[in-house]
Amino acid sequence: MKLFKKENIVIFILTVLYILANAKLYLLGFEWLWLLPIALWIILLGIFAMDSLMFLLLFLVPLSIPLSHFVPGLPFNMMLPTEPIILGLTFIFLIKAIREEYFDKDIIFHPVTLAIFFNLFWILVTSFTSEIPGVSFKFLASRFWFVVVFFLIASQLFVRFSNIIRYFWYYAAGLSIVVMFAVGRLAVIGLTKHQEANQVVRPFYNDHTDYAAAVTMILVFMVGLLFLKKRAKGLEKIFYIGSSLFFTIALILSYTRASWLSLVVALGFFVAMFLRFRLKVIFFIIGVLVSLFLVFQNDIIIALERNKQDSDKDLSKHITSAANISTDASNMERINRWHCAIKMFKERPLFGFGPGTYQFLYAPYQVKREMTIISTNRGDVGNSHSEYLGPLAESGILGTLSFLFIIITTMATASKLYFRSKRRKVRVMAITLLVAMITYYTHGFMNNFLDTDKLSALFWGFTAMIVALDVYHAKKLKKA
Repeated sequence: MKLFKKENIVIFILTVLYILANAKLYLLGFEWLWLLPIALWIILLGIFAMDSLMFLLLFLVPLSIPLSHFVPGLPFNMMLPTEPIILGLTFIFLIKAIREEYFDKDIIFHPVTLAIFFNLFWILVTSFTSEIPGVSFKFLASRFWFVVVFFLIASQLFVRFSNIIRYFWYYAAGLSIVVMFAVGRLAVIGLTKHQEANQVVRPFYNDHTDYAAAVTMILVFMVGLLFLKKRAKGLEKIFYIGSSLFFTIALILSYTRASWLSLVVALGFFVAMFLRFRLKVIFFIIGVLVSLFLVFQNDIIIALERNKQDSDKDLSKHITSAANISTDASNMERINRWHCAIKMFKERPLFGFGPGTYQFLYAPYQVKREMTIISTNRGDVGNSHSEYLGPLAESGILGTLSFLFIIITTMATASKLYFRSKRRKVRVMAITLLVAMITYYTHGFMNNFLDTDKLSALFWGFTAMIVALDVYHAKKLKKA
């Protein structure tokens, strides 16, 4: 009988032994052996079906929880279950790349990819000159595996245009669960109690700012799908509209002024692109505005200091408080961190203090008049709150310039696709991704989240989509 085949007997014996071992360890206080079959399944997916594991990872990213939530007091931390999967995918990818000695050269030598590689190279260089090398090399490893998984591996998924949309949907599905969880908790406390917005998104997101940044990017993509699927009818169209409203409500109830502002900036950018403004014209306008700010900065700062409106449950007052730099603790603390970053840069303008070290070293650069009720003398409660000033302090001038080069090449590529591609779906997807990225580029002036999987999956993933559109879809694809 087939039931008594040798293979079936072996499987039966292994199953019984696993159950007995699990029961024994559970009685002894070890409750985690049940995860072993799941881990084995994930490993097999990574080896034989990497694309399936990628999509599973994307669904899990918004739902990942820090190890410290389960085991407080550890000297290290990681996001579970996603970071072990990301690390595993990185090793599998590198082994396959070395063995097969092949990766699409059009992706490797694309200007955006070269900009990313230079950024990684400079992080490596400044890790050797770091004040705390252990922290810097850990930062480099984290950035490296995020780029490998969410940019390099993802770019190969996007050979199929449909996988661009699948990538989005898997992340959006996971994020939807977090949104329902957060809004549900806020509804119990009171929807107008914005002070609780930080707490209700935990343990999935660190606070409401990174949660809102993700929601904003997903919302923009969702609206873009409405235009991409303009022929959708009936339930499909209702679904897209309903999903857009769902994430709009989530964004409003996040009470994150930086994300609201980033969406306004992104909409302004979209209007400029729709009116056929070239990217160099937009950059020129931005340059003029920055120059005017530098010329009249004293007058502007005096005007801002007259604003005494703190965060408030009234939405209009809460928005007004975004410009309050005299009494709003959140805004004042950001300025404190920015000033510290600038002072650190002036002290070490070329190599900086080392990637990832800002949060451990900024405390001595604080001055008493700039400190707030949420400042600490130890300087142990966060980072620089800027994707641009953080690298300036940690990796010097080339740290920031190399990151800006990634942004500029990405924007230039998406802009070229929007203006020149003859394929409608490429144009719509290019402008959708560009506007979504603009929200993060803007948000990056006030916060930095690329050291987390939550935003790295979107930032590097959307960047890979733009590169893939340029390489694979701008013209009719010639090969599968």
